[in-house]
Amino acid sequence: MIDVRVERAPACEAGGRTCMPLALQNLIITGRARLMSMPTDAGYPSLTDRLTPVEAGAYVVAATFLGGAAAFALGDGAVLFVGDEGELRVPAHDGGVVSTAVAPNLLVTGGDDGKVLKFAAGDTPEPVGEAKGWIDAVAIGPDGAVAWSAGKKVFARDGKGDVRTFESPSAVRGLAFAPKGYQLAVARYNGVSLWFPRTEGAPKELTWKGSHIDVVFAPDGKFVVTTMQENALHGWRLSDGAHMRMTGYPGKVRSVDWTADGKWLASAGADAAVVWPFQSKDGPMGKAPKELGIRPARVSRVAAHPKAPVVALGYEDGCILLARLSDGAEILGRNPGEGGPITALGWDRIGSRIAFGTEDGKAGIVALPEG
Repeated sequence: MIDVRVERAPACEAGGRTCMPLALQNLIITGRARLMSMPTDAGYPSLTDRLTPVEAGAYVVAATFLGGAAAFALGDGAVLFVGDEGELRVPAHDGGVVSTAVAPNLLVTGGDDGKVLKFAAGDTPEPVGEAKGWIDAVAIGPDGAVAWSAGKKVFARDGKGDVRTFESPSAVRGLAFAPKGYQLAVARYNGVSLWFPRTEGAPKELTWKGSHIDVVFAPDGKFVVTTMQENALHGWRLSDGAHMRMTGYPGKVRSVDWTADGKWLASAGADAAVVWPFQSKDGPMGKAPKELGIRPARVSRVAAHPKAPVVALGYEDGCILLARLSDGAEILGRNPGEGGPITALGWDRIGSRIAFGTEDGKAGIVALPEG
């Protein structure tokens, strides 16, 4: 059982649970009859017969698509490409891949070796930058911008190759570019720094006690949300600095993703995907979250469909479900027990395929039915 709530600091709770639907109506904007005629597995309409397994051979840090090929960034330092012409394993880092960022047809990796590499719709990496020590975090920004961090030091490189640096007051854990403009959110202990690399002024500070790990901007740029070392999310409304405490998770939240319309933030860390509403100027303050895919295993990864109101959920028991936001209807993408916890999920650009990877080096590609 989970008890998830949002607080407008210091008070104001909301919570609730929805039933897990077993019937499928029209999950992913295709013909209803076609989906209802799909095979079933464990009571779910199933895509398991459309799964192509891949032996990655190492912990899968990220899964995405570059051009027509699936790309898997691995804990042994390689990037594995899987396409129509077979598999290609590219040695990328001496040591492991420790941080990644993805965008359409773009993968950026940071390694134990202090190097930052960019893969753009191809299997040849482009060196982007480096630092002393391993690369804790990387981010992809507008117009070819890339950022990375090592320890307290943050680097931002714009599309023309100009690199600026910033010294954080404490070790940096997460980075995210704003959706518009050249602004970088830097997650650290006790808050987030909003840094404008092209200006000389001090960053704007968003403070909240505790260790902030990953950070994301809302697609409209009105909110910043962090995952925390404690079992919680924290958010700020940028117009006035109002705080939003999203608490009650039984585990740490290590994965969040915005839906295609930017109105919902899906999160892992519970026995369902907890999805917070951000449609109004108050964000989730005073509102209950939705819960998708309730199962007897925790959700470890979430990935929103790039076009439809659907979220892919990866679980600690290796299961993958696709769940529709409007009513929670589900399709099974991968059976539980076929590998370790899901550590990576990523859609292709049009949402016709999803790549995944696990803690124990299993991976694969699930193709959705056409039409």
